[in-house]
Amino acid sequence: MEKPQITAWLKTTCGWSNGVRAVLRKYDLPYTEKDIIQNPAFRWEMEQRSGQPLSPCVEVNGVILPDISGEEVEQYLLNQGLVHANNAPVNVPLNAPCSDEQHAAMQKGQAVQFQR
Repeated sequence: MEKPQITAWLKTTCGWSNGVRAVLRKYDLPYTEKDIIQNPAFRWEMEQRSGQPLSPCVEVNGVILPDISGEEVEQYLLNQGLVHANNAPVNVPLNAPCSDEQHAAMQKGQAVQFQR
């Protein structure tokens, strides 16, 4: 099976972004990660490509999946026949937002701790 071309616009630390990363690791899919926190130009690019400001956004073979969780990415990949279901562990929640405390820490530039 040919691997899809994937670009993911993600936050450095974010529950949903971590879920997307976990799914892509689960299926051993190579992808280009564009950190929208470390590089504001990537946020602008994401907004232009997706037509909206919410992340994560993932592009799979030219199809934009805006404001998406790891669960939704996995379901899309399965529905499109781009991966075969497997039971590999992911070790992080696939659909978990950041808490208000984590968002506040990110705004201050502090390290953010995530619970498993």
